[in-house]
Amino acid sequence: MLKIGVLASGRGSNFQSILDRIESGFIKAEIAILITDKPDAYAIERAKNHGIESLVMQPRDFDGKNLYYGAIASELKKRGVGLVVLAGFMRVVGKGLIDSYPNKIMNIHPALLPSFPGLHGQRDAVDYGVKVSGCTVHFVDEGVDTGPIIAQAAVPCHDDDTEDTLSARILKKEHEIYPLAIKLFSEGMISLDGRTVRLKCSKPDGTLMNPAEG
Repeated sequence: MLKIGVLASGRGSNFQSILDRIESGFIKAEIAILITDKPDAYAIERAKNHGIESLVMQPRDFDGKNLYYGAIASELKKRGVGLVVLAGFMRVVGKGLIDSYPNKIMNIHPALLPSFPGLHGQRDAVDYGVKVSGCTVHFVDEGVDTGPIIAQAAVPCHDDDTEDTLSARILKKEHEIYPLAIKLFSEGMISLDGRTVRLKCSKPDGTLMNPAEG
């Protein structure tokens, strides 16, 4: 069974959505560890509530970024982790982790990449005046939200939207497509052709098949 390592910095709502889908049987995997860079992250409480080990690892305790991410990779490998999931981890992942888990680190970003990468995707979308926004699950590379795209979901943008109202609408979609992407990975349904992600459950038009359809 696939073992997942989760990295989070805050409240961990995507972490919770993944936990829920694992416990329901939708995802055939287990979360081996939560690693956080914030000792007060609410994600730690979520892990405790589900009997999951948590570990606080802060960059200030290491001599440089490469050593920090190398140490994280070491802790993940000790526990047999096969997929690393970023769930609100508010740092750019370093080479020490990426090299250890090539195309095995996932992130979800609250915008339709490649538009509006970075920390404020929802605010940037509102400020730009787009009519459609959404979220993107992607593999992590050394850039900022530049890795190969696995799945996307769109939501409408309203004229009276604020960053908060758009964020709330996008978050509902995040809780749908992130567990689905992890499920597909756990079942060997994802392959990579260059930077193009191929999904074995895609329909002829390229959209994702409903899990209930097979």
